[in-house]
Amino acid sequence: MRIGYGYDVHKLVENRKLILGGIDIPFEKGLLGHSDADVLVHAVIDATLGAVAKGDIGLLFPDADNNYKDIDSRILLRKTYEIMQDSGYKIGNIDATICAQQPKLQSYIPQMLENLASDLQTDIYNISIKATTEEGMGFTGEGKGISATVVILLESL
Repeated sequence: MRIGYGYDVHKLVENRKLILGGIDIPFEKGLLGHSDADVLVHAVIDATLGAVAKGDIGLLFPDADNNYKDIDSRILLRKTYEIMQDSGYKIGNIDATICAQQPKLQSYIPQMLENLASDLQTDIYNISIKATTEEGMGFTGEGKGISATVVILLESL
């Protein structure tokens, strides 16, 4: 078994879509980034790459490469799945937390679970996604950004 940890954060800005877990969530601001800035998917990618000791999202999918400009992060997640599988592992389980003061995310979590399970070719019951706020404190609490943390357990194939 291998364990990985992932963290990502992006700034909230106007004139961008808010994409989380592969879902376009209606909100007046979106996350700023080279790709679609999906912090949940990025944290899953980093946790997975960390577990198989293959670097991080910036190393494999650098923001200096225009091939990744505005790319759907789920495409990167599927490429990460192939790296994980080629390394001889499959998903044991994933535990993720999204930290956002707004918008409320609970109603979007079922679709996020389906997206991650599909892209990582695992059972939906192997994935947990939680959403929380920081009670108005810090950059996420002040509505300046959104972050996500992920812990992943991989099992040998």
